[in-house]
Amino acid sequence: MIPGPTPVPEKVLQALSKHPIGHRSKEFQDLVESTTKNLRWLHQTHNDVLTITGSGTAAMEAGIINTLSKGDKVICGENGKFGERWVKVAEEFGLEVIKIESEWGTPLNPEKFKKLLEEDKQKEIKAVILTHSETSTGVINDLESISSYIRAHNTALSIVDCVTSLGACNVPVDEWQLDIVASGSQKGYMIPPGLSFVAMSQKAWEATEKSNLPKFYLNLKSYRKSLISNSNPYTPAINLVFALEEALNMMREEGLDNIFLRHKKHKLAVSNAVKALNLKLFADERHLSPSITAIDTGEIDAEEFRKTIKNKFDILLAGGQDHLKGKIFRVGHLGYVNDRDIITVISAIGKTLIDLGKITSKEVGEALVEASKYLE
Repeated sequence: MIPGPTPVPEKVLQALSKHPIGHRSKEFQDLVESTTKNLRWLHQTHNDVLTITGSGTAAMEAGIINTLSKGDKVICGENGKFGERWVKVAEEFGLEVIKIESEWGTPLNPEKFKKLLEEDKQKEIKAVILTHSETSTGVINDLESISSYIRAHNTALSIVDCVTSLGACNVPVDEWQLDIVASGSQKGYMIPPGLSFVAMSQKAWEATEKSNLPKFYLNLKSYRKSLISNSNPYTPAINLVFALEEALNMMREEGLDNIFLRHKKHKLAVSNAVKALNLKLFADERHLSPSITAIDTGEIDAEEFRKTIKNKFDILLAGGQDHLKGKIFRVGHLGYVNDRDIITVISAIGKTLIDLGKITSKEVGEALVEASKYLE
C-alpha cells in the first residue's frame, strides 16, 4: 500500500514471465503497435506517446531537454519533493527558474501562474513545469486551470509530471492541450518499474527543432522516428512491454470512467476513515490526490507506526520524506487496489492505534462503517 511500485495483477506477472523475443522482430513490432494504440487511449490523445526504458524521472528529463535551450526562462511549481526535483533538473541544465511555491500539503495557486504568464509581455517564459499529483504530500494540483493559463500565454509549453495521476484520474491530454506529459509504469499502469512514457503535442515537437540542450539516449526524435515502424531506437525492456500490453488490456476492459471512479471512492474511503480514527489528514482536504493519502500522526512516531504495521500485518506503508520523516505516513491506493485492500489497511491502522491506547474498538468500527459508505 505504497504509491509505487504498486501491486501487480497475476495476469500481468504471467505476461512478464514470457520468454523474450527479438526487439527487431515482426512479433515485437505488432506488440508496439498494440500498446501504442492503447497508450493514446489512456492519455486521451491523438498525438505521439513514446515509451522509454527508464523511470518517470527519465521521462520528465526527456521532456525538458528535448524542448528547451540553455538560458531559457521557465516557471517551476514547487509544493513537495517532486516539484523540488524538477527545479533541480532545470537548474542542472542551465535554465533560468522562476519558482512558484506552496507549503507542503497545500496545492499550487493557479492565479500565481496566471499573473506571471500575463506579465510576460515579451514571451520570455518558454515552459511551465509542474507536478499534477504530488506524491510526497498527497495533494493534487489544479492542472486544468493552470494549463488554461499556459495556453493563453501562447508561447510557453506545459511540461507535466503525471506519474501518479495518469491512470488514476482524468488527464485529457488533447482537451487540456497539454504539451508534454510524463508517467511511469510502476504506478497506475500496474506493472513493475522500468518503463516511462512521454506524450508529446505538435507544439512540443516544433520546440524540439530549437532545443540545444545535450541529449543522446533521451533524444525523443529518435523514439519518434523508430515509432513510425513500431520499433525502438535502443534495446527496450521487452518483457515489460509484454506486461504493459496485458495491463492496458485490463484497463480498457474496466473503462476510463470506472477506473477514475474506483480511485475516487478509495480516496474518500481512506480519508474519511482516517478522520474517524482521530488522525489528521496532512494535505488540504479539498485537494486530495486520488492516488495517495498522507496522514499526520501527531505525537506518534510515524516510522515506528509503519514498522509495527509491517511486522504485525505484512502491510507496507510509505513514510514521510525529508522534513516530514517520522511525522507522516502515506497510504497508496492507486493501480491494482480493490475494496478489500482498503478495508484491510484501515483495520490494520485501527488495531495498531488500539494497541497504542489511542482509541478503542468503537472508533475502529465507526471508521470501517464510514469507509464502507464510499466503497458502496
